[in-house]
Amino acid sequence: MLDLKRIQKQPEILAKALADRHSDLSITTFQEIDAVRRKNIAAVEELKSRRNAASQEVARMKREGQDASALLAELADVSARIKELDAKTDEAVARLEEWMLSVPNIPDSSVPVGKDETENVEIRRVGTPREFDFEPLPHWDVGTRLKGLDFERAARMSGSRYVVSLGWAARLDRALVNFFLDVHTKEEDYIEVQPPAIVTGQTLTGTAQLPKFEEDLYKLREGTYLIPTAEVPLTNLHAQEVLAEEDLPRAYTAATPCFRSEAGSAGKDTRGLIRMHQFTKVEMVRFAHPDDSFNQLELMTGHARKLLERLELPFRQIVLCTGDMGFSSAKTYDLEVWFPQQKTYREISSCSNCLDFQARRANIRFKPKGGKSAFCHTLNGSGLPTGRTIAAILENNQQRDGSVVIPKALVPYMDGLEVIEPDSRLI
Repeated sequence: MLDLKRIQKQPEILAKALADRHSDLSITTFQEIDAVRRKNIAAVEELKSRRNAASQEVARMKREGQDASALLAELADVSARIKELDAKTDEAVARLEEWMLSVPNIPDSSVPVGKDETENVEIRRVGTPREFDFEPLPHWDVGTRLKGLDFERAARMSGSRYVVSLGWAARLDRALVNFFLDVHTKEEDYIEVQPPAIVTGQTLTGTAQLPKFEEDLYKLREGTYLIPTAEVPLTNLHAQEVLAEEDLPRAYTAATPCFRSEAGSAGKDTRGLIRMHQFTKVEMVRFAHPDDSFNQLELMTGHARKLLERLELPFRQIVLCTGDMGFSSAKTYDLEVWFPQQKTYREISSCSNCLDFQARRANIRFKPKGGKSAFCHTLNGSGLPTGRTIAAILENNQQRDGSVVIPKALVPYMDGLEVIEPDSRLI
């Protein structure tokens, strides 16, 4: 959520941001609602002042034995008018809050202006895509031929966009989780967390998945939801709290199942591991001082890059343009890994600085020494999803005979296994 006073004083900044984001929202709507709210508040304050003065006059008249019936009747009218205006004010406040919750974050000035993903800007490439002496297969064919990925059985149990991982595939998923968490907690400053996978609507509102993205969520009974990402519970760890300035920056990581309905992705990535309804992801979340959050964004993105470098997967880093940014983000870097069968780079990590946008919604503050409390800046990033990482490993490391070479960094986590080959136990 944005700062209300900033929008009131500098509406042109938000108007430009909405235009750059190609949003349908209009700053005029905000100004109309806010004008009604302010007008009603001013009218109520004036009426309350009149009521107070009249009440004092009634008391005086009664002390002096004078007839105050006319003034009492006027007081009743004023009180009724106050009640009516209070109701209208509450309605305007509710409309204003609803509008504010629907407004995306303002892009940072360093973000390129663009209409969609075609105008994102590449800023680095790491690794060289492998030259194959045979036609590489898509990862779903590699995985099913090695009998580790079973999409048909998953579809019978759950429907489309699910997978059963068997044998080496299940072990590889677990190995990746352990590898990612070990790097984050042993080589970096993250505290490992095991949060709930079910959260309330208020929690999702705090990180801005609600109300805008409700159709993408799996809703349970009693107003609870399955998490779409560990960003949600990790960011809300400090909801309604005031941290000490010396506690910043603060970093958390978690491996959780993630659940997404993918309501807006009909026809996209219907095969394979790229766009699943359920998947495992290791998430990074950082709480930062406002003066330091963009340094923290660079740091966190570097943590995600390190994982891909250790896995020896070719990738590139891009900065998202205004038309492709996430709702909560002020600046986002995507890391895209190379998929040789598709001959293209695909997103595998997204690292964002949300500034105080989420902190305002979840009321996450810090107390500077000798100053008033202020909102923290929150950041989040994928570090990494296991499904897309497995897909990238299968495609990039496949061999002519159908086997797959395991990245050296994962061999210790696979009990020394260096090559995935057909397993006679899998059927």
